[in-house]
Amino acid sequence: SDCYMPVAGTIAAVNEALADSPQLVNEDPYGAGWFTRFTPDDSEDVEDLMDATAYEEFVASLEGEH
Repeated sequence: SDCYMPVAGTIAAVNEALADSPQLVNEDPYGAGWFTRFTPDDSEDVEDLMDATAYEEFVASLEGEH
């Protein structure tokens, strides 16, 4: 199915292990629980994305807004 991502590119691999063990996403999201391997069309587009720490800070900044 379609995958909505913040960067244009090509899915290079899909983690087939998730079909039999979907709990890997929660148990090891930065290791065995990956969804896809992605090759961006323009590697410079990736430089503007947030890392995990920046995203956590962004979400924390929104918690008081609703």
